[in-house]
Amino acid sequence: MGGGTETRESGEISVDQLKKRRFLWGALLAWAPWIPTLLGMGYAFRGIESFVVCGIGAILVGEIAAIVLLFRAFSPGHWMRSLFSVLSICFGGWMLLLVGLFFWLSWFRTHRNF
Repeated sequence: MGGGTETRESGEISVDQLKKRRFLWGALLAWAPWIPTLLGMGYAFRGIESFVVCGIGAILVGEIAAIVLLFRAFSPGHWMRSLFSVLSICFGGWMLLLVGLFFWLSWFRTHRNF
């Protein structure tokens, strides 16, 4: 038993393993929405409605969960993991900003009085 990196005999997970698990799930959730986004942009003129309906909800839920998990995964002594977490959080925030901009532009466009 040293450093808190081993699992205990009772099956409990150490704090370091829990943070590592949160980091991995957070990173996966932070980067996963970029795949359908890029695919959706590739098929923009063919299937944009299905992307909008299914993708926006998945992006919002996934990015918020990823940001929460990545914030909780910060730990001193793991600078590379923390750096990747910050990068992933920034990209997740960027994705949320793009979704918010999309909603704002959609609302603004439908409620203009010209």
